[in-house]
Amino acid sequence: MSGEVARLIVVVGRPGTGKTTLARALSERLGAMYLRVDAVEAALRRVQGHDPGVAGYAVVHELAEANLRLGRDVVVDAVCPVPEARGSWVVTAAAAGAEVTVLVTHLPDDREHERRVTQRRPDLAGQHVPTWPEVRAARWEPWDRARDGPSTEVDTTSSGAALERALRVLGQT
Repeated sequence: MSGEVARLIVVVGRPGTGKTTLARALSERLGAMYLRVDAVEAALRRVQGHDPGVAGYAVVHELAEANLRLGRDVVVDAVCPVPEARGSWVVTAAAAGAEVTVLVTHLPDDREHERRVTQRRPDLAGQHVPTWPEVRAARWEPWDRARDGPSTEVDTTSSGAALERALRVLGQT
């Protein structure tokens, strides 16, 4: 953790845009707790035998708040495709007296996005990795600052450049 106030860093974006790559790199670089909604959802799916719905997000919010209260920085890796999944991160940070930064991953090249999605394989037991048609059909509302709060878009074409941009946003360079 840097400074006295814990930070909640939420990395969001459509599947296949480099969220997990960026969130893991940030967590490693900052020595921050890493919380991945996919991991929680996969575990819930294994024990419950069905799609966990919003439960995965609820669990990650609780874990994030508990760690922020301990003064630990937390990096969250979550799709957050709709406004209902976005504003609650500000509430979680505020409840713990922490700062929040939202980084929205963006991959401007649709062909590269499709390539990443089609080549992706599950790395968690019970994880559902969406197909390209599923990603294209899934609901995704563009981030709106007035509705969803402040955020910074990060181009993830290059994972190294994306990490450097994120670190600049966080005042770490």
